[in-house]
Amino acid sequence: MPIDQQQTIPSVWTRPRGRREQPALSREQIVAEAVQLLDSEGIDALSMRKLGTRLGAGATSLYRHVANKDELIELVVDEVYGELDEPDTDKPAHWRDATTLRAHNLRAMILKHPWIASVLGEVGVAYLGPNLMRLSDRMIATFEAAGFPLDESDHAVRTVFAYVTGMTTSEAAWLTMLARSGQTEQDWVERLWPAAEEAAQSYPRLQKGYADKRGKDPRTSRDENFVYGLERILDGLEVRLSKTA
Repeated sequence: MPIDQQQTIPSVWTRPRGRREQPALSREQIVAEAVQLLDSEGIDALSMRKLGTRLGAGATSLYRHVANKDELIELVVDEVYGELDEPDTDKPAHWRDATTLRAHNLRAMILKHPWIASVLGEVGVAYLGPNLMRLSDRMIATFEAAGFPLDESDHAVRTVFAYVTGMTTSEAAWLTMLARSGQTEQDWVERLWPAAEEAAQSYPRLQKGYADKRGKDPRTSRDENFVYGLERILDGLEVRLSKTA
């Protein structure tokens, strides 16, 4: 089959969008309802049939706008990336502040939509989505304006993304488990402490670390862990920037 007659990369972003749509149902409506379903019931609840029922339409109506569930997931992932606020300034002197704000916004977005943690590794070419491309381009522009070469700006953005998503997907999985258990984070930690302290008896450094954290708000600990790692990455990038100047 000639290459122009087949979709070489299966993705909603590489498939031409039909010019005519069913008037009563749009792709935007489908995506918005899918996000609500995912937020309320999680990734396991998402199906074209269930989504069609929520929209008052058959699953076949949805297939006029998205070819399959994989395309739908690409769309909802890009939709939530569109929620991220942009810093007010991209001045070179403020590259670190702008990157910090974007990192915290990205973390907050993932924790708001914890289901995204389970699909980030299987969303096809999600990086072609307009919202994610816009965010990536703006972040690259921030590093480039600060003095990083274009190729290093791209590497810097990938590094920040990798750190934030790696840390936060673990948080999201943890918080999702807590939500299913019906317990608060503080309750869970308090129940775990005796077993953790007992297990750490032969490991003095861990024992001291657990003792130092005893009674501390676990959310505060998570926030501090995230900030520490992010700051060290930015410290390294700042050193690198000084060497490229």
